[in-house]
Amino acid sequence: MKVGLYSITYLGLWYRGKALTLEEVIERARRYGYDGVEIDGKRPHGNPLDMPRRRCRELRSRAESAGIELYSVAANNDLSSPIPEVRESQLVYLRELIRMAGELRVKTVRVFLAWPGVTRHPQLGRYDLARGFWKTIHESFSPEETWEWCRGGLAECARYAGEAGVILALQNHAPVIQDHQDVLRMAGEVNSPHLRVCLDVPIMPDKSPAVIQAAARAVGPLQVLSHFGGEYRRQADGSVQGEAFYPIFIQAMKAIGYNGYLGFELCHPLPVVNGQTVGIEFADENARLAAEYMRGLIRAC
Repeated sequence: MKVGLYSITYLGLWYRGKALTLEEVIERARRYGYDGVEIDGKRPHGNPLDMPRRRCRELRSRAESAGIELYSVAANNDLSSPIPEVRESQLVYLRELIRMAGELRVKTVRVFLAWPGVTRHPQLGRYDLARGFWKTIHESFSPEETWEWCRGGLAECARYAGEAGVILALQNHAPVIQDHQDVLRMAGEVNSPHLRVCLDVPIMPDKSPAVIQAAARAVGPLQVLSHFGGEYRRQADGSVQGEAFYPIFIQAMKAIGYNGYLGFELCHPLPVVNGQTVGIEFADENARLAAEYMRGLIRAC
């Protein structure tokens, strides 16, 4: 398994301070010992409107020179809207991300069924406003209707992925998906060789050892991408401590023969110190320690 850095960590959304450029993210990944970078598919990083073919070639060249693999593009898509115009705009967005991934020679595009979004209010990120809006517009529709909108959209995008030589990785992310069984159900219904799975342990509703192991076995060879997160501190003995479920997950991934990426993401509201949200140095420290922690864990398990 390889350790990657998901660029959302440096999007300038959660910490106080500016976003890094993708070139700067690549340099951070090189400096902290990551194997690759996953590009977040929105501004200021990887919105396809800003990624014509020439820009993709330049970025790929920069990454190759740094010894960093661009291994995934992350979509922030919502195929669940009851409004057809919204669903159709999301299909255009995903088709363009897939095009971008092909030009970057990236193998995988991470997708959601539904993503309520994130807002900047008044200056830093928050989830609650978008989640409330998503809930309101879905109140008049059944879960079955929402599922069918998602299935149809994902099947169409899987065709685009096949044409571009790209694999879609469906993440086990709420709100439409509740657990890994929903991911596998959708993958089965779409039934495309261009749709696989991104099982992330931090967002599993049940992180008991038995459920983690069962989920890994159920996903099996469909697993092509994963993420880890959290905040890290160095302990008195010099070690870096992570959540108790990560060793179990790594063991389970090894048991199914997974050898892809585990990408670190810092994408939650961060601590406030003396009335101010922490700055980019907090992201730097956590990115550095997370890489050290996960590399050590992969070796040890």
